[in-house]
Amino acid sequence: MYNLILFGPPGAGKGTQAVKIAEKFGWKHVSTGDILRAEVSLGTELGLKVKEVMEQGHLVSDDLLIEIMESVFVKNAVVPGFVLDGFPRTLNQAVELERMLAKHGRQVSLVLALEVDEEELVNRLLKRAQEQGRKDDTREVIMNRLVQYHQHTKPLIDYYREKKLYKEVHGKGSIGEIFDQLCAVIGT
Repeated sequence: MYNLILFGPPGAGKGTQAVKIAEKFGWKHVSTGDILRAEVSLGTELGLKVKEVMEQGHLVSDDLLIEIMESVFVKNAVVPGFVLDGFPRTLNQAVELERMLAKHGRQVSLVLALEVDEEELVNRLLKRAQEQGRKDDTREVIMNRLVQYHQHTKPLIDYYREKKLYKEVHGKGSIGEIFDQLCAVIGT
């Protein structure tokens, strides 16, 4: 069972690459945002908990996220691997993810980070905002999102570096070129 965590700041192309990796290796792409929306729309027990939290304007707790992730792992026990996209986001989530995986005889295999220089990210996000008509994605808002991303992921990067699981891939180039680089690292 291969368990890949894919990191990347907003605009790095993480979601696109996560889907491509999952397709190539026959793994399950797991996006916490997608899962939360699906659980809510299906009206599952977990979905009802998530809906209640969100309706109160709160963030979904680490415990609830781990419960949701465990549900995904259990439901997909025969899948040969997972690509975790957007999770973990905090050090506590990383520790809890490891505990949950260990409970099922699994572990994190590799943590890959797409590294893209800030100006490139800003340009990509501004272009995407213009194409999608998102007037709220201004340079200021984007810069704030990038600062938040770096503040939250720094402890995670240090944590996974210590465990010798962390590798970086330069996320500039075509989608295919970046994908090839990611696959080369996964294959090592």
